[in-house]
Amino acid sequence: MDEIKGQSIITRCGYRCDLCLAYKENIESEEDRKIISEGWFKYFGFRIPPEDISCDGCLSPKEEPHLIDDDCPVRACVIEKGIDGCSECEEFSCKKFETRVVDRKDFEGIPEDDYQRFVRPYENKKRFESDR
Repeated sequence: MDEIKGQSIITRCGYRCDLCLAYKENIESEEDRKIISEGWFKYFGFRIPPEDISCDGCLSPKEEPHLIDDDCPVRACVIEKGIDGCSECEEFSCKKFETRVVDRKDFEGIPEDDYQRFVRPYENKKRFESDR
């Protein structure tokens, strides 16, 4: 699962929906939900019940999309500024963005399969810095 329909889906903070196991297009079974719930707890320290895992993505055109992170400060900030993402912001890399930064170097020794599932979709700072 490298991309949905041949394209990357980059969120406002630089996460990749197309790689995220919680993105609605990627959920194939209840087992998928259990895997991401356990992985997020193991590597990030928060738990979302498997039955609550499904996300429209913060780029969803819906008036009120179903989001895993309803309180994301980055999404609200980017929408308020009228830009597509943090990489376009004059204040990049700000404190709001830094609350959502994921960097592989913080996951030393992680098995490659777990890196692909639980870290790679969210490696946002590296992604945005390469665009600047």
